[in-house]
Amino acid sequence: MTAIGRSPSGRIHPKLTDLPHQDFLHYESLQPKLTGYDAYFFCLGVSSLGLDEAAYTRITYDYTLAAARACLAANPAGTFCYISGAGTDSTEQGRSMWARVKGRTENDLLALGFRRAYMLRPGFIQPVKGVRSKTGWYQAFYTVLTPVSPVIRALFPGLATTTSRGGASDDPAWA
Repeated sequence: MTAIGRSPSGRIHPKLTDLPHQDFLHYESLQPKLTGYDAYFFCLGVSSLGLDEAAYTRITYDYTLAAARACLAANPAGTFCYISGAGTDSTEQGRSMWARVKGRTENDLLALGFRRAYMLRPGFIQPVKGVRSKTGWYQAFYTVLTPVSPVIRALFPGLATTTSRGGASDDPAWA
């Protein structure tokens, strides 16, 4: 497994390779390292708060499509999984800017030509087992919700999950 990010994931595992990368619009230098995988998970994202549509589109749409094109070139038979968000607007016509941009991103990913492409739309992902948000106010929000997160997951099983269930785990079964 290879994790591409601006900084190392902080996880140590014999099957994990951290691959630092700064330019999420260009993957030419990484192209050889993208081959040999059957599936690609794209999890990069940002809150739309404080961003105009152009800035949010660059991160949400442009970065995602650049990565997807690189993955498709590396393995046309591969599977691409995009971590999107609950409330995404596939019609691209709604009032919410972030939902329209996510909808366009999903629609264009589905049209790229992957053999399989999945759009995952969680509404709430509770960090567990030492996983922490790099965004301070997000972490504060998660900390406050920790006592009630099992109730949230029970009431909304299709929308709420944990980082362990999503793959970020210290559990040996993760391997």
